[in-house]
Amino acid sequence: MAHAKLVLIAAAAVLILCQIPRFATAQLRQNYYANICPDVESIVRDAVTAKFRQTFVTVPATLRLFFHDCFVEGCDASVIVASTGNNTAEKDHPDNISLAGDGFDTVIKAKAAIDAVAQCRNKVSCADILAIAARDVIALAGGPSYAVELGRMDGLRSTAASVTGNLPQPGFNLDQLTSLFAANGLSQSDMIALSAAHTLGFSHCSRFASRIYDFSSQNPVDPSMNRAYAAQLQVMCPRDVDPQVAVNMDPVTPRAFDNQYYKNLQQGMGLFTSDQVLFADARSRPVVDSWAQSVAAFDRAFVAAITKLGRVGVKTGANGNIRRDCALFN
Repeated sequence: MAHAKLVLIAAAAVLILCQIPRFATAQLRQNYYANICPDVESIVRDAVTAKFRQTFVTVPATLRLFFHDCFVEGCDASVIVASTGNNTAEKDHPDNISLAGDGFDTVIKAKAAIDAVAQCRNKVSCADILAIAARDVIALAGGPSYAVELGRMDGLRSTAASVTGNLPQPGFNLDQLTSLFAANGLSQSDMIALSAAHTLGFSHCSRFASRIYDFSSQNPVDPSMNRAYAAQLQVMCPRDVDPQVAVNMDPVTPRAFDNQYYKNLQQGMGLFTSDQVLFADARSRPVVDSWAQSVAAFDRAFVAAITKLGRVGVKTGANGNIRRDCALFN
């Protein structure tokens, strides 16, 4: 009888393990490198700050790189891996082609600075470097700083095919956004908080052209868009615009990490449908209104959300390693 119970318990344990969702992660912790590379965070911060002084693009580029990394195969620096003759990597998927090179360069420079310290060489994962750098660029742009959980390993694969269907699109509605984030263990509130990363950065005109020219046969311009803002966008993005032309995601404070994003939504000035829907949909509007009113409440929510994002799909043990070169598998 006792043997039968043990068999049942073992079977149940196997079943539970098989049902763990892909966003379940190993235990990360603060100060993971305390006895391995104790100065890792200050080393990364100095490298990120130096890069930031060269170009502000460092901020949105690094933050977007972190998000795109975590939503595909988890936070494992797989988005940094370069394609080879035998494999088209994540970074060359159409949804990632527009990732600015300054984000990649930030991680590469921070990795070089870490490896210049003998004690730290090849001891810190590229995935953790990216997580630290994301925190640092937010702070450099005036946003909140926070303790970063560390202990990720670098992923062992990176394929363009794995990107398809795993990143939010500019035309997504609230249900589509909520569902995609839920698949990564993130709540609707987390999604609304993380969407505020669009207070920084820029977008190519093609990503929102349908909203200002071809929304519908009755309304060429999306009626949820502020008319003056739409007219401004039409000037910056004429129909025959150069594909390389880009506009600021936040037309008011494009170089500050703040809650202006939500104030813009209240005025019909969200650049993407997936932005404006957060205010247009009555289910998410109260959160937008709350964070538009309170910077402190938004900061708390964002820190909680990006910390949860950093736990997505973490690799440990034989499922990962520490890359000697962030762009190449060992």
